[in-house]
Amino acid sequence: MSDKAPITPEVVTLPRKADQEGKANLVGLTREALRDALIEAGISEKQGKMRAGQIWQWIYQKGVRDFAQMTNLSKDIRAMLAEKFVVAVPEVVTKQVSSDGTRKYLVRIAGGHEVEIVYIPEEGRGTLCISSQVGCTLTCSFCHTGTQRLVRNLTAAEIIGQVMVARDDLGEWPELGVPNPPEARLLSNIVLMGMGEPLYNFDAVRDAMKIAMDPEGISLSRRRITLSTSGVVPEIARTADEIGCMLAVSFHATTDEVRDGLVPINKKWNIEVLLDALREYPKASNSERITFEYVMLKGVNDSDEDARRLVQLIKGIPAKINLIPFNEWPGSPYERSSNNRIRAFSDIVYNAGYSSPVRKPRGEDIMAACGQLKSESERIKKSRKGTAADI
Repeated sequence: MSDKAPITPEVVTLPRKADQEGKANLVGLTREALRDALIEAGISEKQGKMRAGQIWQWIYQKGVRDFAQMTNLSKDIRAMLAEKFVVAVPEVVTKQVSSDGTRKYLVRIAGGHEVEIVYIPEEGRGTLCISSQVGCTLTCSFCHTGTQRLVRNLTAAEIIGQVMVARDDLGEWPELGVPNPPEARLLSNIVLMGMGEPLYNFDAVRDAMKIAMDPEGISLSRRRITLSTSGVVPEIARTADEIGCMLAVSFHATTDEVRDGLVPINKKWNIEVLLDALREYPKASNSERITFEYVMLKGVNDSDEDARRLVQLIKGIPAKINLIPFNEWPGSPYERSSNNRIRAFSDIVYNAGYSSPVRKPRGEDIMAACGQLKSESERIKKSRKGTAADI
């Protein structure tokens, strides 16, 4: 492997911060951390676990942010909570709605940074694409997010807060005192496919997804959460053991030469090393297949030979291949493969026994499609710097 391979970024994940009034945020804490925070605030150890469970349900099952509404807690406890804590989520700066119903949110987090979230409605389900970092360290050449420098990791509060923001907008929290409606949920799936590499922010992603899966809260099945990685090999097995969600891999090429250019992390963990790790993935099975994401780039990775090579490479791995028509963005060096070329590629993969759906681009008119996310604040800052340099 090349000595010039990218290294794991030295990014400091911000600790849980207090708000402007000096109050600590309860969002994003694990159950154990929430209990410990309550005990430190004066609740007895004997009652700590029970009170933490009650507050947990108010925050994540009912979406309540005001301690005064947590009516199964005494007035004294509610007053103490209001004095020392907040229930805070990212601030929505803008919301755009595509002609196909896709929603894109620009949200502001601590430090004035901004990230994007995308909600994709489909028949019988709704998928939320969330971010794990401000910017990205991987500089994948086909990805718009990769052109934005890495600023920092998101906290667990900022990650699960994205889910809460979307549920706010969708009106999906139950009315107080009213049971959850029996109809299908609007937000039924989460994909960690937004800004950033989730496995470079493992602990915060793990804690946030544990909250999302908790049966006394948001209560999403682990099989309805998919984490997408570009191939951070040392953390792949850990994902199965500590999160247990579905796994997707941004693959995109069938030779190291091409993948080195498209996904530079390949210079550190090449195709062979990555596939060996995937073959050993503890949760891989016919019912829990690994998804290989493959963006279709005209004249780069879309030949019949690429399709046949792909089939040979993944042999023995329970897998499906998601073919993604390239979503163009300003200044991109690539073009989308033609529909005929994509179909021909898909047919070869399908005839070899692998599911090979072609992902329908969603939200292209609001730059919300796969690979197009890039926070507006960073674009504006860059533009301002350029203007100042011209003066």
